[in-house]
Amino acid sequence: MGLSAYQTVQKRVETPRETEYRLFSCVTRALMDVAELPKTEIGKRMDALDWNRRVWTFMAGDCADDNNGLPDQLRASIISLSIFVGKYTSTVMQSGEDIEALIDINRSIMQGLAGQIELQAAQQL
Repeated sequence: MGLSAYQTVQKRVETPRETEYRLFSCVTRALMDVAELPKTEIGKRMDALDWNRRVWTFMAGDCADDNNGLPDQLRASIISLSIFVGKYTSTVMQSGEDIEALIDINRSIMQGLAGQIELQAAQQL
């Protein structure tokens, strides 16, 4: 493989922020889809809610790791959000509360990630 072909492939590989954005996009889409379903669609709702909670639990675990390179304040904020998401998800699962708050949180995270992706892209120019 020539150098230019390798560089093209290398440019197409996702950055960690792009991977995180894609994950949040997928899980948020799943939440949006089940938010529109009747509340009797319990299985689908639970699957999407559980997936979202697992994403947030992973994020909190990653932020709790001393080797995480994010600033301490941001790590603490993500952990706090994860705790809220876990508690609110339990409430939604038990009493059928509205999912919109979880969707809004994920969208806010996606906006922050999109800003980081744009900044990284600009720095590579």
